Amino acid sequence: MTGIGFQSFFAVLVVLALVAAMAWLVRRGAFGALRGGSRAIVVETAVPIGERRSLIIVAVEGRRLLLGLTPGQITMVTELGPVASFDQQLADRTRGSVTPSGPQVSSGSIAPRTIFGGILKLSSNES
Repeated sequence: MTGIGFQSFFAVLVVLALVAAMAWLVRRGAFGALRGGSRAIVVETAVPIGERRSLIIVAVEGRRLLLGLTPGQITMVTELGPVASFDQQLADRTRGSVTPSGPQVSSGSIAPRTIFGGILKLSSNES
């Protein structure tokens, strides 16, 4: 290979490496900050409750939702209230006005009760 041939080959390798690096950065979402604004959907927590089944808490447009995921379906279990800060929880406890935490269900015939041993137990409101 001559000197010019080697330089051309090396230049092509450098360009291909840069293209590969840019593709990797795009896939990793490294340029998301440049778009401006925040992410529309944020996964706060994911908890597996069985084989290929899980509960996740997502924040979407200022709302927090508890979703149930299975291989063939996504179901909204309930809408959750805002997250209280540690300082707020401590102030509530010292005042003695602790409110029960957990999902609050506004409507529907089945209400979530507890997650125990990886099993979501449901109870009917029709008693």
